[in-house]
Amino acid sequence: MPEQVKHILVLGGGSAGWLTASLLAAEHGPLGLKLTLVESPQAPPIGVGEGTWPSMRDTLRRIGLSETEFVRRCHVSFKQGSRFDRWADGTTTDHYYHPFSLPVGHGDVDVVPAWLAAVESQGEQAFADLVSPSPQLCDAGRGPKQVQTPEFASVANYAYHFDAGLFGEMLREHALTHLGVHHVVDHVDAVLSQANGDIAALQTRAHGALEADLFIDCSGLAALLVGKHFCVPLKSERAVLFNDAALALQVPYAQADAPLASCTIATAWAKGWIWDIGLPTRRGVGVVYARTHASDEEAHAALSAYLDATGAPTERGTPRPIRYEPGYREQFWVRNCVAIGLSSGFIEPLEASALALVEQAAARLCEELPMQRSAMAAVARRYNDDFAYRWARVIDFLKLHYALSRRDDSDYWRAHRDPGSWPERLSELLLQWRLRPPARHDFGRIDEVFPAASYQYVLYGMGFRPQTTPLARSTLEAGQACLAEAARQVRRLVPALPGHRSLINHIHLNGLPR
Repeated sequence: MPEQVKHILVLGGGSAGWLTASLLAAEHGPLGLKLTLVESPQAPPIGVGEGTWPSMRDTLRRIGLSETEFVRRCHVSFKQGSRFDRWADGTTTDHYYHPFSLPVGHGDVDVVPAWLAAVESQGEQAFADLVSPSPQLCDAGRGPKQVQTPEFASVANYAYHFDAGLFGEMLREHALTHLGVHHVVDHVDAVLSQANGDIAALQTRAHGALEADLFIDCSGLAALLVGKHFCVPLKSERAVLFNDAALALQVPYAQADAPLASCTIATAWAKGWIWDIGLPTRRGVGVVYARTHASDEEAHAALSAYLDATGAPTERGTPRPIRYEPGYREQFWVRNCVAIGLSSGFIEPLEASALALVEQAAARLCEELPMQRSAMAAVARRYNDDFAYRWARVIDFLKLHYALSRRDDSDYWRAHRDPGSWPERLSELLLQWRLRPPARHDFGRIDEVFPAASYQYVLYGMGFRPQTTPLARSTLEAGQACLAEAARQVRRLVPALPGHRSLINHIHLNGLPR
């Protein structure tokens, strides 16, 4: 094998494969790196990952896509965060937001004491509503930017909802037309090895042996390279997060001009939860559940009841079943192979971490290049340590949504509340957070998957309350000033920002400034 990594082969298309190939080609193609993507003509992508994080804006900018064309071609809507309904106690008034906008003053001022003081003096008030304008923007149906705001810039922080199938098609076209990625559509019949155990080539049915220096496994749940060839086990997280199935459906709006939500809506039911993602032309809705706690028929009934309650037309089609094992690989980088996307693992759709981890993995590869083969083992060790940490933090954060629930309508929720199912690190932090808010020093890395603010939004949205202690007057006043500023932002932004659907319509007609 050549010492310098000059040719990378990506196995698998879909969002993960084309996003990885595009980032690598955009950053290193001009420096001479060759990119080949191989995909089977008979392996359709999962096509469900319709939610993203704000990091996607920078990713699209880096690969040279136009935000206007992205919105037009991929049925895009804007996402300002997630709304969680009926997770805390299951009542009809139970909901809270995890917005993408940080609390006003975050990092400089602790606003939690000021919020607790407001609750004590004025009655219960949602934490997110007092510290960020985003929940009120979502409630008012506003978009996160004005029509004159340039592409990828924002007034309120945002990500996207989109049609995953159309997104994969747009990425493929862009990678082939503008980034120089070589595309091979063929069946892979065998993996050919070097004497030292590295992958030498992929043996294809019509194109022969395709050699490369580094192979990226984006073959989805099949994990053809990291799983089937290298036999890297999946580290199961079923004992922590039980869900292993979903039923997904695309639902039209009852009226073409129906309000367009600018957040993902996650609604808990007795034995799982339901996602609801609004695109301009339809909704993507799915029910998530654990087959040890609910039958497929029960899940289908819960999905149907939700669609009835939210005004979906009666003509709905048949939900598509999805099965998976919640967990992640014990190693992601083995010899000259890196698993990215579903091949590296999957926990569940909650908080849309799947595509975000693809972005982070692809960006990390970009940072490691150029690379010598002699350095690859050391790079792989660091990469594996880093991403094992990230996956563990994703699990901590997702479990937090369940562990704090007070729902008592099924064994499903009672099992989630059992501290025996909690990760050790999360249990320790919850003890500390009884005395103080989550803080930066609770998270050891500068590129944490979820910041302290995200934990605060979920903790306090779920009804968790830290003990109050006497504070210096200046500390309380600084927090109260931040709450006042958040309220001023609400008064300014709600009337100034356009309706979400009208903003999308404007972009389709006129585009956004570059």
